[in-house]
Amino acid sequence: MIDAQKHSVEVRPVDINLSDWDNKLEERSGKYYALRLGFRQVKSLREEDMRLLMNERKSGFTSIHQLRDIGLSESALENLADADAFRSIGFDRRTALWQMSTKDHQQKALFTIEALHESLEKDIALPSMSLSEHVVQDYASTTLSLKAHPVSFVRDQLEQLRIRTTASLMEAKDGDYVKVAGLILVRQRPGTASGICFITIEDETGTANLVVFPKLFDQYRKEIIQSRLLMVEGKLQYEGEIIHVIVRRCYNFSRLLQQLVGSQKDDIILNPLSRSDETTSPFPKKKTQENEIVQGNIFPEGRNFK
Repeated sequence: MIDAQKHSVEVRPVDINLSDWDNKLEERSGKYYALRLGFRQVKSLREEDMRLLMNERKSGFTSIHQLRDIGLSESALENLADADAFRSIGFDRRTALWQMSTKDHQQKALFTIEALHESLEKDIALPSMSLSEHVVQDYASTTLSLKAHPVSFVRDQLEQLRIRTTASLMEAKDGDYVKVAGLILVRQRPGTASGICFITIEDETGTANLVVFPKLFDQYRKEIIQSRLLMVEGKLQYEGEIIHVIVRRCYNFSRLLQQLVGSQKDDIILNPLSRSDETTSPFPKKKTQENEIVQGNIFPEGRNFK
């Protein structure tokens, strides 16, 4: 997730009327330019389709049927809607997908009953998507979100377990025992590091660097490899201005993310994590569709380097 408010460069979303194939700079008031995300950021979009859109948009599109008229494929339209790229014409992703399912792109109905059905379709009020649902769909379509960070939606539950934000590590002392959680961005085991694994995690406040020694890596290999949301306990270590957490224990907190897509929050019970024989995933092993979607296909596994 890119937090535009924390960076001097403003990041703007993909949009049918404003984006090019590649990311580009746009002027804004103030000292810095803004970065507009390009269509290449959207999964499954073909450059050929987007070149057609860019060549034909001229003064800008105002409706979805105009995109159909230029010959844009239904799959391209759906991918753009999934990416929430219709905001400049007043549609969020759910409204855009609904508009595509109606007959607004066809000729006027020949029969009164068909005209009535179309009128009823236009009057239907769709339920609004929650912010967390939008964030999940952003990750599903573009692998990032400019709206919010996934961990922010589970912060209350993390605080119940006295799990710190990554930013708050700066307030701790060298040698303090801490707990911190975040999405895994990078795992790295350099050949020159004698089997030590370096992990970078990210929450809504920033990133943290974790150090996992070989014996501990072997013990928690499953958690380190399979977790989308990883929680660790360990000792804080300062090396100049660099802060590391020397990991002592790992927990797979990925199931917390399932509530972002509407799962039952009350069904997720946080168990204490004090016993040495505690399971490394403190959640019931209940398999749900939302859990599989969130852990399997939406949030990244983290990139691995040697």
